Amino acid sequence: MKTLYDVQQLLKQFDIYVYVGKRLWDIEVMALELDHLHKAKLITNDQFIHAKLILTHEHRIEEKHESRGNYRGKAETTNRN
Repeated sequence: MKTLYDVQQLLKQFDIYVYVGKRLWDIEVMALELDHLHKAKLITNDQFIHAKLILTHEHRIEEKHESRGNYRGKAETTNRN
């Protein structure tokens, strides 16, 4: 498991599909779902750790994008004056 896509595929095995509309929020919800799967012992510790590391990494990237004003996964709006 190396990418966010891989984490999505892991969740998909349990019929968990996450789409909130904003990539940062999607990552946060995926992390919560992973916590639930791990607590229920449906995934291994290794799967859990790798997936959480990937999500943490992707979350940091998204936070940097937002702090620079680069919003991904959100429709851009125009100002009308």
